[in-house]
Amino acid sequence: MDRKQMCIANVQYKQPSADGARQSKNLLRYLTYRESRDEKARYVAGRERWVDCGMGGSVSDIIQRCDDLKSDHVLAFSLVVNPNPDLIALVAPEERERFVGELTEGVVDEFFEARGLDTGVEFSYVLHHRLTDDPQAPGLHDPHTHVVLPGTVYDEEHGGRVPLFFSRNRKVNHIELLHDVTERAISTQMERYVGPDWEQRIDALLAVREREQGIVNGEPHGWIHDDAGEVWPVWCGTRRTDDTTAAIGTYCWYPAPTEDDEDALKLEFRPLLAGLPPEQAAFFAHAFAREMAGDMDKLRDLADLVGGLTDTEREQLIAEMGGYEQPEPGIAPDLDL
Repeated sequence: MDRKQMCIANVQYKQPSADGARQSKNLLRYLTYRESRDEKARYVAGRERWVDCGMGGSVSDIIQRCDDLKSDHVLAFSLVVNPNPDLIALVAPEERERFVGELTEGVVDEFFEARGLDTGVEFSYVLHHRLTDDPQAPGLHDPHTHVVLPGTVYDEEHGGRVPLFFSRNRKVNHIELLHDVTERAISTQMERYVGPDWEQRIDALLAVREREQGIVNGEPHGWIHDDAGEVWPVWCGTRRTDDTTAAIGTYCWYPAPTEDDEDALKLEFRPLLAGLPPEQAAFFAHAFAREMAGDMDKLRDLADLVGGLTDTEREQLIAEMGGYEQPEPGIAPDLDL
């Protein structure tokens, strides 16, 4: 896996103006009461939403601390620590909250230590448990944290607080340093929580996905029409979700314009049926590609049909169709809708 894709760590700031204060207050309330744009916060009885590492444990406390510790130009910084969902999938579900919390505290502490700020920096963070909205793999657990940092930091040399800043120039690039620290921190966390073979497991998963994309080297299984009237080829195939599950769906080239090429395309997968054992997904994807006969509506119907079956019923259907040894082209499996 590309190490830059292992964990996202982005920094933003609010100005110490009336508008900046209002934006900060709205952001803190949003982070407290929402998991995402579409989901309310998941509260646990008797437990505070915010983890207080010096900036407070409630919206009012954090707002006051931000005002007390602001600089002339910064009311507060906000930092997002978001591990890649593919990595999170390898962590036991009951350990993921602690994993991300430890990762967040480690990243903040190590980052400022690397900057020579031995006294540390006050911060508070909140953990969100949203699900991914990635069109290729929607609904995966995507825990991440939002961190609030003050506008100033205590400096022993000056004997008081000085403005906190994030430089991004050729001499000092704190953003690049933050990313480097984050990569090292999540590598350490993965080895502790998953084991020393975590990277090999991720590389194996990505290699499987690359092989699965090879289906587009064959003849298309169908065609779709976009709003502009253009016709695009579609292939029915699988995409491995994690170590134990896969999805059935379609591969198609979608517009992905860049600064250099506004007509650039990107091959992407769109799932129709997820959560199947990989061998089972491969079997039905092969059968669907043959049975759809170029009809996208029939493909969706086939996916709905199989998706409505229990695990036992799917295994029975596979047995009726000749077992995991795929039927010969002359044999018509019974997928009558």
